[in-house]
Order: sequence, then structure tokens, then C-alpha cells
Amino acid sequence: MRRAVWALALLACACAQVELKPPSSVDFDLGGRIAARYGNEAFTGNIGWRHAGGGDELLISTPLGQGIARIVREGDAVQLTTAEGKQYRAPDAESLTERVLGFRLPLEGLADWVQGRASSDTPARIEKGPDGKLRALEQRGWKVEYQEYDGERPSRMRLTYQGIELRLAISQWK
Repeated sequence: MRRAVWALALLACACAQVELKPPSSVDFDLGGRIAARYGNEAFTGNIGWRHAGGGDELLISTPLGQGIARIVREGDAVQLTTAEGKQYRAPDAESLTERVLGFRLPLEGLADWVQGRASSDTPARIEKGPDGKLRALEQRGWKVEYQEYDGERPSRMRLTYQGIELRLAISQWK
């Protein structure tokens, strides 16, 4: 009997999901607004994002600041927590956000794209303006249009992918 209890306890521990932790040191920390359009649905809200090479923490909230989703990536694991406290996991942010939020969020490529550069891990088609800054790029099936810069960093972007349109307006960098 004791062996059965220990086996059940061990099995329960093995099945428990470990909470993913946001990055402690970051490459960038940005804030701004996001608008998403997909099919007949649309959403606008705020975005706060802390990014490091090994992880991300992205908070999406309503225009009034009520939390909608918290996305944490640690290595190859991604976890999304809704305002109701429900947790979902997947190996990538795009499939996870599409399943839970209804639209794809290209977290893996976006970390480079918001900094005005293509990701180095996949081929990209790039279009630069006379000032040498990116005007558009196509990578991973996404088309990114840079609409405005604040100095060297993009401040307004439009991303499209198979019926999805995302608009980002970045208002602060840390």
C-alpha cells in the first residue's frame, strides 16, 4: 500500500507544470499599443514586453489597463496565462496565441523586427529607404512594414500574415 501511495505522489509531482519565469536581465523593455485584426474580429490594447535572449515576458491589456494575457517564454517553452488565471502551454508563441487569443503573435521574429532588423536564423527579403533604415521585410511568412521611426528604432509598424494584421505603436524603450 505504501508503495502505491509513493508511486501516486511521484506521478503527481512529475505531471505538475513548473511555472515559467520571466527574464531577470533584459535586452530591451518596451511599451506601447497593439491592434489586431483577424477575420471579422478586432482587438486594440496595450503591450508591455521584456525581452532577453533566453526568455520573454509580454503583457497584453485593454486600453483601460485590464490584463488580458501574460505570455512568458523560457527557452523553448511558452506559457500564456489569461485574465481568468487559466494557463496554456505550447512550444511556440504563434500557435499558442492563435489557439487562445484568436490571432498569431510572432514573438520569435518580433524581437528582431521591433529593433528594425531581420532575424538572422531564416532568410528575409529586405527593402531599405534612402536613409538606410528598413522600410519593409518579409520573413517567416510575415510582411513587416515600418511606418515611422523615433531616431534609430521603429515606433510604428504594420505586420501582416494570412488574414491577420497587427499594428504596433511603440511609445517607450528602456
